Amino acid sequence: MTEMQYNILSENNTSTVVAHYERPAMVADDGYQTEADLERSFIEQLQRQGYEYAQIHNEDELISNLRVKLEELNNYHFTDNEWSRFFKTEIASEGKGIIDKTRTIQTDFVKTLKCDNGEEKNIYLIKKDDVHANRTQVINQYEVWNGQRPNRYDVSILVNGLPLVHIELKKRGVSIKEAFNQINRYGRESFWAGNGLFEYVQIFVVSNGTQTKYYSNTTRDSHINEIRKGGNKNKPKTSNSFEFTSYWADASNQVLNDLVDFTATFFSRHTLLNVLTRFCVLTEQDLLLVMRPYQIAATEALLNQIERAHNMRRQGTIDACGYVWHTTGSGKTLTSFKAAQLATKYDFIDKVVFVVDRKDLDYQTMKEYDRFQKGAANGNTSTKILEGQLKNPKCKIVITTIQKLTSLIKRFPTHEIFGKNVVMVFDECHRSQFGDMHAAIVKKFKKYYIFGFTGTPIFAENVTGNRGNLRTTDDVFGRRLHTYTIVDAIRDHNVLPFRMTYVSTMKSKKNIENTQVWDIEREKALMSAKRIGNVTSYILEHYAQQTKQASSYIFKQLNDVADVVKHYGEKDYEEVRKKARLSGFNSMFAVQSIEAAKLYYNEFQRQMAELPENKRLKIATIFSYGVNDEVGEEIEDEDSDSTAGMDESSRDFLERAIEDYNKMFSTNYDTSADKFPNYYKDVSLRMKNREIDILIVVNMFLTGFDATTLNTLWVDKNLRYHGLIQSYSRTNRILNTLKNAGNIVCFRNLEDQTNKALSLFGDADAKATVILRPFEDYFNGYTDETGKHVKGYVEYVVELKVLVPPGTIPVGEQKERDFIKLFGTVLRFINLLSCFDQFAELNPLTAREIQDYTSVYIDLHDYYRTHKDGDKTNVNDDIEFEMELVKQVEVNIDYILYLVKQYHDSHCQDSEIHIRIVKSIESSADLRDKKELIERFIESMTATGDVYEEWQTYLNEQKKAEFAELVAEEHLKSDKAIEFIEMAFTRGYVPEGGLELNNIMPPINPFDPNANRQGKVEHVLDRLKSFFTKYFGFANGKFND
Repeated sequence: MTEMQYNILSENNTSTVVAHYERPAMVADDGYQTEADLERSFIEQLQRQGYEYAQIHNEDELISNLRVKLEELNNYHFTDNEWSRFFKTEIASEGKGIIDKTRTIQTDFVKTLKCDNGEEKNIYLIKKDDVHANRTQVINQYEVWNGQRPNRYDVSILVNGLPLVHIELKKRGVSIKEAFNQINRYGRESFWAGNGLFEYVQIFVVSNGTQTKYYSNTTRDSHINEIRKGGNKNKPKTSNSFEFTSYWADASNQVLNDLVDFTATFFSRHTLLNVLTRFCVLTEQDLLLVMRPYQIAATEALLNQIERAHNMRRQGTIDACGYVWHTTGSGKTLTSFKAAQLATKYDFIDKVVFVVDRKDLDYQTMKEYDRFQKGAANGNTSTKILEGQLKNPKCKIVITTIQKLTSLIKRFPTHEIFGKNVVMVFDECHRSQFGDMHAAIVKKFKKYYIFGFTGTPIFAENVTGNRGNLRTTDDVFGRRLHTYTIVDAIRDHNVLPFRMTYVSTMKSKKNIENTQVWDIEREKALMSAKRIGNVTSYILEHYAQQTKQASSYIFKQLNDVADVVKHYGEKDYEEVRKKARLSGFNSMFAVQSIEAAKLYYNEFQRQMAELPENKRLKIATIFSYGVNDEVGEEIEDEDSDSTAGMDESSRDFLERAIEDYNKMFSTNYDTSADKFPNYYKDVSLRMKNREIDILIVVNMFLTGFDATTLNTLWVDKNLRYHGLIQSYSRTNRILNTLKNAGNIVCFRNLEDQTNKALSLFGDADAKATVILRPFEDYFNGYTDETGKHVKGYVEYVVELKVLVPPGTIPVGEQKERDFIKLFGTVLRFINLLSCFDQFAELNPLTAREIQDYTSVYIDLHDYYRTHKDGDKTNVNDDIEFEMELVKQVEVNIDYILYLVKQYHDSHCQDSEIHIRIVKSIESSADLRDKKELIERFIESMTATGDVYEEWQTYLNEQKKAEFAELVAEEHLKSDKAIEFIEMAFTRGYVPEGGLELNNIMPPINPFDPNANRQGKVEHVLDRLKSFFTKYFGFANGKFND
């Protein structure tokens, strides 16, 4: 094979992400490439790039090699006793899982060896100060025989002998999701086996040659699968969501999909070692975040600017400044803080000050910052504490607010910090760094390096208000260091596209500038009682549809929001989260003024009073005095700490709205100076917790607020440019498969302003990427820009009915696979189209047909998930089940009881209703394992009883009787077992191990070789989890009801 030379342009010695990449000209290989060919080619390329190929295929060989590589790295020879002791205590310690091993690589990578002579020596597992000292090897076809079943891994990268990167390959033409699924299976079946060395893997890479992506070994809480079943160790395994895999790219955001290009860049030794040692972040929630290429490129550009300004002695000038334009939702806060943290490594920098807005420095954010510098951030308003931190040489990094920094400059005009080399990093600089604040900083600080991060820079086109000489972001911060636009983010699937709906509420001329049209008289017309009533009615009627209330998903909720607010600022306070099944998402309603907020809030209350109590939404509002309240075109900051300046009428109204809120959530807030800030925090957390359905806002929460459960923004407000993009972007954070777009429902004609904003902050063609196509395109299909026909929902439904006619089942493995793929596509279309009004009427699939197909789909899912025979296991790797989407057509127990009541009222004679009950249960992934329980209830019903009361009585009796039977059969300690299950129902999950589980177990002789205590514990745990799954969804969080 001819050796290829890779033409990487504009690279310097410190770049982790190449500035620009061009693939070399090479002889085209048009032949068919098997998976083995792809693997061989990949390994050969790695060898040319400096990796040592090692013949390692089992754990004994892996451990022997690990010893050799650690000896080389540390220039030390272990005795056999030392190695055995070190390996067992520091590397393969019993009971340590993925999180512990991730923490070892990220933060605890220097271990202490107790030598045979009594001395102690530091042993590095990885060198972070000199990355090129680390040894890199590539191995393939590694075999594990002592897991749940035999597994053979494709390719792994060893760093100093430890497997830190694993690559799973599929041949070209096969979906990379199959490689992703296979890695998940390895996680369940064998990564933990033996000494668990493959739990050290930090980064996974999946590729089919044509498409390549990477992701970390842990991911967001809602995508963690808490336990693998069976096996010989009781450890939780991560089950990553494909939504959080990432593309690699060069610094110009050119995605490098092909494995050859990905390997030439990502797997260059310099890049990979830098990613592992400098650009991973282990969060407070023990999630490993591997920074994306644009985040790394921006961070390094900022650091290069600091070095350049220092070397040229340009500190204190615009040449020591710069800004990063990374679109909202792309993770710029992580980027900005990582840059701030790395800037502290320069010995010529005295202090790094990371500046955020007051309302962004919540207790959770402080906990994250505190991981980097203990005590760096504090939640109080004391400028004196900030003054002390700036004096303290041990505090290399300080997190503060814009407000406290302004106060410091006024109160301590001769502070020593003003003459030192200070790096300042401003997060969300578009809203914080203009005018008097900027002038004060550059006047006082003599040796500053100032950097800003923004998702929506101020350009000449979108300058508003009186900003003096500092009109644009370029005026303030100088050169732009890196760009990552909304078009880039949506293309890379890092944020969601928007689905626009324009609802006409009154006639008006199109495309007239707001300054000419939205005058006082026009606003009066827009706030007429009739229009306010119509808009409110529309929102109430369409809320369930737009926010997908028929869909459900698992989410980790904050357990006690009011308690968290009470302990705000206390870093030692530990929040408690519990798993909950949520129905749909929530929304915000942006209105033009405080007066509009009052009118809408009252109208919602009036209309909801006419609804049954269980149909009423939880609606809240929040606002404070805002300078720009009347104009509304630019999102001005409202004061989240005070209602001072608000007129008496508005304040009285807000008091009443907060009283409603207090009744809803059993809180005790008001508009006073000491309680209103806590009301703001409480509202913020409950929005993120999916406890509020609609939050009515004027300006507050429209910038800088992130809630993954928020998917809809209702808009009755004039928005332009950066204010528009910022507001829309509250909705498009990625959460799960069900959330496929941010819904924007406009009651004003903002189409022209939307297009202008997208052109400014994306490009001329941004609309095609950022906004979803119209309903007709997805429903009927369309021809794309290249002339290719893209099939629509109707065409897939026709194919489905031909493949498997309604009421039949697919016969044969190939037909099963085709059905799974095709119905999965249909489910994705249903999820997408369900937000459109016309879909319900035009859907060619009836509700019965959807139920029938769903039943078959779940049957196949259950079969492939549990089938153990030979080749069938491989079939499971190749199948993508959209079980999250099955939930959107899910029925719940309330619907079943409704049918049961109808059946009961027919004196149990209506066979059609009974068929509907059976089909509904069988089409529900959650209810089918409760089928016997429900059917026995139907048989037990009395002729005159109330169905709902009888159900609760029956359920409680069955629940307690079945648990008592479980306790008796397993000889558990009764009182302890009841405490255990009560706590499980309260928490929302069954504890996996520890003292709680041990305390309920019967006495087992530890010296009896036949006792098999571990097997007994796992057997009991399985039964407890089956019991919990069966009853928890009915129990309202209580075992004794």
